Amino acid sequence: MSNPYDNATERVSVLGPTLHFKGELHADEELLIKGRIEGSITHSQRVTVCPEGTVTANVRAQMIVVEGTVTGDLQAEKSVMVKETARLRGNITAPTVSIVEGAHFNGGIEMDKKVAGVESAGAAGERPQKASGASR
Repeated sequence: MSNPYDNATERVSVLGPTLHFKGELHADEELLIKGRIEGSITHSQRVTVCPEGTVTANVRAQMIVVEGTVTGDLQAEKSVMVKETARLRGNITAPTVSIVEGAHFNGGIEMDKKVAGVESAGAAGERPQKASGASR
């Protein structure tokens, strides 16, 4: 049987519901947040704020999924998904953004294809798509 921690892309860390963390959080494995975090989060993999999770921080990761409460800016290399249970106040920067009906979102969105390494938007003279708004 192989060691589950041999490959960073296969690892998952869970910050439990009773955990309260303040400071800078850096890691290379997937992160599930069920507790409270204040500060900043920088991950090279996926970050998921679970429905019971509360984050007051700027988050940088490859992929970000918000199911809980986040106050802060999100920057993803690949995608950001805001689920129907989410409460997000902050700006989103990612090549792909999905906001499910029922989610509470207040902020701006910048979908810049260059983040993913696609330079065609700048070459064609197009500007990044920007949107802002709040849901119910």
